[in-house]
Amino acid sequence: MSDARTPARLKDELAALNWGAAHRTPIQMRYSDTDAMGHVNNAVYVQYLETSRVVMMRQLTGGDDQVRSVVARLELDYGREVKLGQEVIVESLVERLGRKSWTIVSRIVADGVPSAFARTVEVRVNEANEPTLLGSLPDLLRPYLLEVQA
Repeated sequence: MSDARTPARLKDELAALNWGAAHRTPIQMRYSDTDAMGHVNNAVYVQYLETSRVVMMRQLTGGDDQVRSVVARLELDYGREVKLGQEVIVESLVERLGRKSWTIVSRIVADGVPSAFARTVEVRVNEANEPTLLGSLPDLLRPYLLEVQA
């Protein structure tokens, strides 16, 4: 039996969260983000999520360069198309805090309508981008991440 979620299930699962407490990152859409029909390319959604995570971590930590992480898992469900010219905002909440990792849930909102839903697992790494054994997550990041916990 697979543990994979269906798109509707992830959407329903995340809909119940308190999105009013979410970190919000406005996205500056570019013409190159779209195809010939003016739709945002599916791969660009991942870039929007990445931009949001970087902005959120910089704002929460005050730009602390010692806070490094890599994406260990990304789950993304597309709900509605996003078109050139729409106002796009990525809303993010911390769903889970572990010892060395944390899970961020996000939704991409276009003109006020949730259009995609994502779950990203981030793992803390050292300067060589290897999982680190030094300085557990609770000691370093927990106070920051609790600010936007779901």
